[in-house]
Amino acid sequence: MLYLIPTPIGNLEDITLRALRILKEVDIILAEDTRTSKKLLVHYEIDTPLRAYHAHNEHAITSGLADQMEQGAVMALISDAGMPGISDPGFLLARECVRRGIRVECLPGATAFVPALIASGLPSDKFFFEGFLPHKKGRQTRLAYLASLPHTFILYESPHRLAKCLGQLAEACGPSRQACVARELTKLHEEVRTDSLEGLLEYFGAQDKVKGEIVIVVEGAGKKAEQE
Repeated sequence: MLYLIPTPIGNLEDITLRALRILKEVDIILAEDTRTSKKLLVHYEIDTPLRAYHAHNEHAITSGLADQMEQGAVMALISDAGMPGISDPGFLLARECVRRGIRVECLPGATAFVPALIASGLPSDKFFFEGFLPHKKGRQTRLAYLASLPHTFILYESPHRLAKCLGQLAEACGPSRQACVARELTKLHEEVRTDSLEGLLEYFGAQDKVKGEIVIVVEGAGKKAEQE
């Protein structure tokens, strides 16, 4: 069988007791970056064998891993941080296991966009998770679509592109649209800042260097857009 296990996005305490137990019991742990995951496993004294499973090799090795599970192997898949399959590897292996009738079990746990959404103070009854925008081709079309959504939407962005992204969002949605930038979630220098897109651009654009993983939460276009 296959376990999908979320790992902490910053604070090493944000992992469940069940996740720790399963990581000790499985035959092998598939990790996005074995060097990063090794730090977590050493911290919790877990010596289960690690194998790399990432965007550059998942197409080549997914079938072989499923073969091993069909023969009785029990595996756990983790990413560098957060939930496997959410802007991280995981989908291909889970799909292959489901296709073959191999049991797949996903544990609840850490992910970045849910805490950012709730802490933003923006409506959370309905939301759209976009993940990373395309860097070039199709980016403006995607921004226009997101700007038209009636409900809150959520993006991931790298710190060195944050100011550019905020500027593009202000152009697509209007500078007064409310939004939130959450960075370094669960870490020592966590920052969650809610303001207009114009205000956020002014604040983060004035900084020499922004650090940390970034989540951007943007207010929806409202009831008029929903009716349309």
